[in-house]
Amino acid sequence: MWRVIPLELRSAAENMAVDEAIAEGISTGLSMPTIRFYRWKPSAVTIGCFQCLQDEVNVAGCKEKGIDVVRRRTGGGAVYHDYAGEITYSVIAPERYFPKDIKASYKEICGWIIDGLSAAGIKAEFRPINDVIVNGRKISGSAQTRRQGVLTQHGTILYSVDRDSMFSVLKPSEKKLTDKAATTFKDYVTSASEEGCPSLQLLYNALLLGFTTGKSWKPGELSGEEAEAVERLVPKYCSDEWNCSR
Repeated sequence: MWRVIPLELRSAAENMAVDEAIAEGISTGLSMPTIRFYRWKPSAVTIGCFQCLQDEVNVAGCKEKGIDVVRRRTGGGAVYHDYAGEITYSVIAPERYFPKDIKASYKEICGWIIDGLSAAGIKAEFRPINDVIVNGRKISGSAQTRRQGVLTQHGTILYSVDRDSMFSVLKPSEKKLTDKAATTFKDYVTSASEEGCPSLQLLYNALLLGFTTGKSWKPGELSGEEAEAVERLVPKYCSDEWNCSR
């Protein structure tokens, strides 16, 4: 049985704290396997666990624009999360629910995204190791970590793209484009609205269908213990000690 936490709006620190709190609960047997959907207020940049903040993010630009910056527990690259233009998902469950092979587990969960996009009338495909693309352009990226027997995978699905904001706060390396059809990062991304999806609500409804079809599930919310853990963890994700640790 899966618990599905419906689309909610939280700060960057809260979103990261919720994921960690649920993972803690699953590791101790107190929490259910969980799928959650969420947005970011204010807009935020997240960086991978092993990245150097100053190398990846225009920190001054983020402060100027009121954009949160937070380090994830997962690997992967820096991501801009736009308040108005994105739905983010998290899948948190015992590792045994998924293949041991990392690529295979990404393919399985990204398949749920592809099914959701299909329900929204968008034909997408998986590109290893962790991207979903539409007509050669990226619409979704994901990151994963496995700790204490628990898999946490979260990722973005773009509804619209504020390219100017995205590429004013990120410092992407052009090396990442060497095997891509696009010649610039602005050309490399697409979004559900650009591919014909008329509203963010429709996209969410479609993703909910894609993630839950064939599963036993029920809607839910954080338990009291999880909510307490979130309160305990939020200061970590607000701290320079964590966010500037590399």
